[in-house]
Amino acid sequence: MPEPPQTDEGWYALHDFRTVDWDAWRDTPERERERAIEAGVRYLESHEAVEDAEEGASAVFGLLGHKADLLLLHFRPTLDDLSTAERRFERTALAGFTDRATSYVSVTEVSGYVSDAYFESEASEPSDDEAETGEVSQGGAESIDEGLRRYIEGKLKPDIPDDEYVSFYPMKKRRGEVYNWYDLPFDERAELMSGHGDVGRKFAGRIKQVIASSVGFDDYEWGVTLFAADPTDIKDIVYEMRFDEASSKYGEFGRFYVGRRFPPSDLGTFLAGDPVPTSEHGVDNGVHGGRGEGGRAEAGNHHGGGAHHAHGGGEDARDGHGRGRDESADASEEIRGELEELNVYAGKPHGEDVYATVLYSEADPAELFKEVEGLRGNFDHYGTHVKTAVYEASDGERSAVVSVWETASAAETAAGFLSELPGIVSRAGEESGFGTMGMFYTVEPEHREDFVGKFATVGGLLDDMEGHHGTDLMVNREDENDMFISSQWRSKEDAMAFFRSEEFRDTVRWGRDVLADRPRHVFLA
Repeated sequence: MPEPPQTDEGWYALHDFRTVDWDAWRDTPERERERAIEAGVRYLESHEAVEDAEEGASAVFGLLGHKADLLLLHFRPTLDDLSTAERRFERTALAGFTDRATSYVSVTEVSGYVSDAYFESEASEPSDDEAETGEVSQGGAESIDEGLRRYIEGKLKPDIPDDEYVSFYPMKKRRGEVYNWYDLPFDERAELMSGHGDVGRKFAGRIKQVIASSVGFDDYEWGVTLFAADPTDIKDIVYEMRFDEASSKYGEFGRFYVGRRFPPSDLGTFLAGDPVPTSEHGVDNGVHGGRGEGGRAEAGNHHGGGAHHAHGGGEDARDGHGRGRDESADASEEIRGELEELNVYAGKPHGEDVYATVLYSEADPAELFKEVEGLRGNFDHYGTHVKTAVYEASDGERSAVVSVWETASAAETAAGFLSELPGIVSRAGEESGFGTMGMFYTVEPEHREDFVGKFATVGGLLDDMEGHHGTDLMVNREDENDMFISSQWRSKEDAMAFFRSEEFRDTVRWGRDVLADRPRHVFLA
């Protein structure tokens, strides 16, 4: 009998597809519709906050086409948790205006096709003596690469990206007379899945996928959920994978569902036929929303966010509800233009920007670097990864983990893994006030000490400037000539006042003689 791969399971998943009875909705008095919206928003907000379980994730999506209007997506630790979430929706007034079009039940899964080392470590638990002393033999549970462990944990306990498009489809492996997946030897199946994975890695940073097994739970063998900021990326990855042998010979697929996530507060806007999410389309969700004052909806994007950039952050970069993508892009371009007018290099030419996520840690730098190395090895598999490094502050009080990517979504995904590193205390762009960051000052080796001395001089001037909170010179642990300067200000106006100063102009002119390249001001994801 062919050898089956080992599997490990994580959260259970429920894809609950709903159609809206539009005739009943139109014929219902407005006050009853408002009550149904309020009940629906309360349910959705409660489940997105995972108030019903110890952990998990939930989201609502508006779907296109005749197959369904809404997708309620839940990930929870147990099937009982999913059952509770399912039945609580049926108790809402909104449920009376919907019918279930279909549903899909599964559990997130990784298999031995992904990594033998992961399952070897799971099987090699420490002995009683090892557990008591803390010393684990080579090949034991602690020998697995930490980056791989975190990668797999992300597959088993997935998050749901904000405001992105979704595609869901079930699939199974063929059991035909000519092509039977389950008759193939393990090594041949593993090789086919490796090639299949190579196709998927071309879309790293553009596609987030959740693979969940439904063997014994539903009609197919897996449920596949794809998330993307650009829906054509979903089309492209499915199209290219159709030509891969693992799919072309052995894959069979069910119906596809496509839609886009919106925040619970936009439920009324969705039911009114207006564009969602409102934060992107500039629609006032007004009475169509949820639980604002006087029964009115709270405007804006429930998920918050918008893109941060290297010359922003904190309250100036996003208000309580977050900015839409267009607004954030406009703000980024405005600041870039101001800096360029001051002859400050503000990034690569438009359309060739890179994006960074920067997290600060107070952990031991050697311990931090060891864990970052593991993650970096996995990041290097993705074509959008530019670099990930640990920078240490000159005063030794903290380190910065900097991960640079070609797309904002890839940088944001990386931040999820990096945030679990030891000693993380903050993320650049989320502090109060306004942050500036000149990244990748590559110094000529013979001028390194001059550069450090110049920083000390400029740092003294900054200490006396109004609105300046603090500045650090961060040095790459692997390359002492690679540095960035991180400053925190009370406001953008205070920071720009420094950039307009004669002292800063002198520093820029002086830097041209000691830097190996122009400083790059990247955008923070």
